[in-house]
Amino acid sequence: MTDSAHGFSVGRRLIDLAEAVRLDPELPRAELAALLERHGEHPCDLTEEAFTEAGAAELRSAARRMGAVLAEADEDRAAEALNALFAQYGTRPRLTRHDGHPWHLHVDRGEQAGWGEWFLASGALALSQLLTEYGRIAWGACAAGGCGRFFLGAGPGSARRYCSTACATRARVAAHRRRKRAETSGRLGAPAEA
Repeated sequence: MTDSAHGFSVGRRLIDLAEAVRLDPELPRAELAALLERHGEHPCDLTEEAFTEAGAAELRSAARRMGAVLAEADEDRAAEALNALFAQYGTRPRLTRHDGHPWHLHVDRGEQAGWGEWFLASGALALSQLLTEYGRIAWGACAAGGCGRFFLGAGPGSARRYCSTACATRARVAAHRRRKRAETSGRLGAPAEA
């Protein structure tokens, strides 16, 4: 899924695109194209003729659908959602190498797949690889109040709940303050001992 030597990560592309569409559900075609180019898509595939407004709309819809998978915290439901994406958009896996990327798997329908189908099939493959590699969900939506930012949490240790240390710290401080307020209000409302 990831080849850091070539700067190519299907998972990072998935997160960045789903997050961009979460923040702006009508993200313009040109901004989608720029995001895809930053993630290694070839510029000739992103011209207005190759990546049309209809293709952009399809990709935005697919990103919203993938956002629902990224927000799923239950492993069984996440696996069911990924299997549903494979059933609807996937095909027999094939190895491919293009645009300077190393060999990698594709499970989309090739040239017959539209932008949304391509994104859903490749995203399902990336998340499935993470789920099988770590034996748990290794992605999520930030649990900090008011955030909800998507993240990849692959790595050792327990599953992540927050997109950053800043959100984790803010959530811990807020929980600490709530406990202190509850303790204080509990003491103020306690009956006097005789």
